[in-house]
Amino acid sequence: MKNLAFALALPLVVLASACATSSASSAEPASGAAPMAHAKLLAGDGSPRGTAMVTQAADGLHVVVKAQGLTPGMHAVHIHTTGMCTGPDFTSAGGHWNPTGHKHGKDNPQGMHMGDMPNMIAGADGAGELEYVIPGGAISGGATPLLDSDGAAVVIHAQADDYKTDPAGNAGGRVACGILSAG
Repeated sequence: MKNLAFALALPLVVLASACATSSASSAEPASGAAPMAHAKLLAGDGSPRGTAMVTQAADGLHVVVKAQGLTPGMHAVHIHTTGMCTGPDFTSAGGHWNPTGHKHGKDNPQGMHMGDMPNMIAGADGAGELEYVIPGGAISGGATPLLDSDGAAVVIHAQADDYKTDPAGNAGGRVACGILSAG
């Protein structure tokens, strides 16, 4: 009988322990949260084109871009150096984020900009998603702050990046832009 009571009580203890652990971890103060930045991506006419989220982690900046309303096919996605997205061409976003002073593209023997990321594929429905880690990046502070005095923007280009041509990989015009803001 004792063994039966123990066998029935053990799952309840484990469940209670799991609930206590779960509620304790979800009650962590916001000050312990990882630094983040986010952007709403817009087309040159102001119509929505998706979102971008950047989260700082020990290995760098984790970037997630979710896009919609694009022409099906490959599109370059970059982080640009200025937090300004004036349509219709978004040249106000400046060049690629490049605090290390390298050339453009992962295939360039002289390095790559920190704002260079892989191409994103938009499906037949015009939607695409990109996840990428920028090694060594930080939202703010340190040697390579993303959100410096003039901010930063995420830009989607009309064409694919060739990963080597300086300064922008022959990626074509800028079809969507979003200003990154902390929080």
